[in-house]
Parts: sequence; C-alpha cells; structure tokens
Amino acid sequence: MNTERRPDTNIDEKKLAGESAALLVRDGMVVGLGTGSTVAWTIRAIGRMIENGLDILGVPTSYQSEALAIECGIPLTTLSQNPLLDLAIDGVDQIDMRMNAIKGGGAAHTREKVVSISSKRFVIVADGSKYVEVLNRSVPVEVLPFAARVVEREIIRIGGSPVIRQACMKDGPVITDNGNFVMDVSFGEIRDPAALAREISQIPGVVEHGIFTRIHELHLARNGNVEVIRRDDL
Repeated sequence: MNTERRPDTNIDEKKLAGESAALLVRDGMVVGLGTGSTVAWTIRAIGRMIENGLDILGVPTSYQSEALAIECGIPLTTLSQNPLLDLAIDGVDQIDMRMNAIKGGGAAHTREKVVSISSKRFVIVADGSKYVEVLNRSVPVEVLPFAARVVEREIIRIGGSPVIRQACMKDGPVITDNGNFVMDVSFGEIRDPAALAREISQIPGVVEHGIFTRIHELHLARNGNVEVIRRDDL
C-alpha cells in the first residue's frame, strides 16, 4: 500500500490553498498549525505576516510543523496553556463533497484531531486532487503496539483490511510522535464516514483514526483559483 508523501506534486495549487487560509489569521489569535506540504505554505505565510507585525501564538501538531514554525519565527504555545484555540488550519489526504475527510498520511492524525477539536474553527487546505465524491482512501489508525494484533482482528471483523505501515528509512514499522504504530486500513468506498468512525473508535487499543467529520471550511485550489467552501451545520 503506497502511503508515500509527495510534497513535489501540485505545488502551485498547494501554495494557493495554503496562503489563502493564512489570510484568516488575525491579531491576538491562538492558531493550530497542521502538518503536511500544503499547510506548510500556510505556516510560511503566517511567518511573513509576523515579520510585518502580526501578533499570534501557534500550537503545532507534529515535530515537523513545530520545526517549520520556529524557522518562520512563529511564537509557540501548548494546549495546556491555551486549551481553546481560535482557529486551526491543516492539510488533508482526501476530502469528500460533504466535508468529511481522511488524514494521517504523515502519521500525525492523533495530534491533528486533538488540535482540531480544540479549535472554534477548523479549516482544511487542499489541492484539487484531494477532492472526491466519496472517500475511498485507506484510513490511518494509530494503535498501541501492545494491542496491535487485537486491533487487527477487530478491524477485519468490521470489514477492513489492515496493514501496519512500514518505515522507509529504517527497518520496522512507522512510529508516531506518540510512540505508537499506524495501521493503514482499506474499507473500499466509505459511504458513511461518521458511522465507520464510531466503529473504529470503539475498538480497544485504538488511539485515534484518520476520519475527520468536524470541518468548518475548505480552501480548495484548482485551475488556478481558490474556492472557499463552508459548512453551516456545525
């Protein structure tokens, strides 16, 4: 199963989407900073805004986003210090027309979900290749190493085909920032993401899965333009 990140793909569209969402950031905000190649453009744009006098604090979702934020001069804080965020901006692996998404290609989805649920407004940035009618990508599931075989059995029971993600630059499985394994689970077409999310969450040993159903706004770049899609029922 190919979960390789391709930061060199659709660079222009990623830049458009990422920089569009950065314009939502206002003075005095505490902002969740997501992980990935599209939201990296958001972080860089916020850094330039800080150079021009913007005063904010950022909460990174991974070591990767933390390092980039520091490089860009963004002052950082934690959820312990600021448990309620004004805004969180993140990338996505796939998002459907009903604003349900799959995240976790970078194995940061647990922290990304915690940050997203801590925010008053959760915004996704994406290029056109990520936008689909029905979700059909494998779902990343972070699991306790101790419970991996149990989770695997239960995932199969509910109709999934799990594969433990293997590292590219070392032998053995990918280890998350939280010290856990990631399973990539194929379910085929996901017609009811919320129901599947509930089923996965009930499995003992699952730390978090990559189905996101609480998304307020999407900045979607395609054909040289950014379309802003808002969800009004949250």
